Amino acid sequence: MIFGIPRAPLLLGIAGVIPFAWGALTLLFPSLGIWGIENFGSRFVGPYVQLFYGAIILSFMSGVLWGFATKGSGASGYVLSVIPALWAFFMTGGGASAASLNLIVGFLALLLLDWHFWNLGAAPEWWLKLRVLLTSIVIICLLPGAI
Repeated sequence: MIFGIPRAPLLLGIAGVIPFAWGALTLLFPSLGIWGIENFGSRFVGPYVQLFYGAIILSFMSGVLWGFATKGSGASGYVLSVIPALWAFFMTGGGASAASLNLIVGFLALLLLDWHFWNLGAAPEWWLKLRVLLTSIVIICLLPGAI
């Protein structure tokens, strides 16, 4: 365990922020963005990789929360669990800056939902430590595209 978080979830979680970090780097360093476009295509640089991937991650996290809801939080747990996916679906359009800002809001709201399920005892003891760490990194990476 590292920081009280099992190694596998921590390493996989850190690996999961790579697309967010890559997108931020290609925004902050235009020459890297040009290199990325030439080698990977425009969908895989700047805010575009962050927006596509961010919507996928919010949807994935809805599935995780659904799993937590099965531990007895009632119908309200299931309702809460689908919010991140619906947020991603409805709020990641309207231009890169607005969508990036909406992803930031979505990830902050997701953190509140993580806390809710953790507080109910439906998430592992280490869950909130991992989610605060990953959410912090993701939000920092999304900021260059939101401003």
